[in-house]
Amino acid sequence: MLLTRAGGAAGRALPPLAALSQVLRLERSRRTAIVFPLQKLERYLAPGTDTARFRLFQPGLAALQRAEALFRSDRGHPIDCVSSAVRMDHAPPLALPEVCFIGRSNVGKSSLIRALFSLAPEVEVRVSKTPGHTKKINFFKVGKYFTLVDMPGYGYRAPQDFVEMVEAYLQERRNLKRTFLLVDGVVGLQKTDHIAIEMLEEFGIPYVMVLTKIDRASRGVLLKNVLEIQEFVKESTQGCFPQLFLVSSVESSGVHLLRCFLAHVTGNLPTVEAS
Repeated sequence: MLLTRAGGAAGRALPPLAALSQVLRLERSRRTAIVFPLQKLERYLAPGTDTARFRLFQPGLAALQRAEALFRSDRGHPIDCVSSAVRMDHAPPLALPEVCFIGRSNVGKSSLIRALFSLAPEVEVRVSKTPGHTKKINFFKVGKYFTLVDMPGYGYRAPQDFVEMVEAYLQERRNLKRTFLLVDGVVGLQKTDHIAIEMLEEFGIPYVMVLTKIDRASRGVLLKNVLEIQEFVKESTQGCFPQLFLVSSVESSGVHLLRCFLAHVTGNLPTVEAS
């Protein structure tokens, strides 16, 4: 994945619903489904089902707006891919809080990062049609606030030195605040995902699971995967945040909430008022 400045891109129209101002024009149920897609599933749960883990992180509008501002670039707040590294000695200095995104090579990681940065009009995140295109560790600096780190995908077409590269990053990067493990919402947890989870648990790395491509999953399949993964997190993990985050890069569902959580875990939104 490459991040480049595209001439004339400042005039590009925003993707549909990329900005909160667009979402707020929707009727209430549709608005809630875009911002809090996990809550959309609650009505289909069996009576008596515990939904506490659906609402652990539920920021109000003010917090969502403050987080969105971090993802809007301007002259005094640039958003750039500042470095691409194949080894940790090529990584930029430990200057800012970091979050990293990992996942299978066809999980939609590049598409999600492009959706997160869609409010920075001079920045274009290119998404390859070929899974496994990202071969390096890419560091995206979000102004003076934090760095988002894009790791190569694991599994299909992963770089040969993937394990060494990722393990070195996770063990050595002292400013890493949270790892975001992306899981395909259509197929749920796969064998390679469990290997990644075991690595994160072994290293004691705090992480959160993000279910991608929810627009491609039927309601029944998505609900099944959500409940199974939540039960797995509850029974079999120590370092995973109990709430799942559901996203669709195509529809912008869950993107606003994920921006807010990123701002929160990097210390840029320490107080989050509930909605």
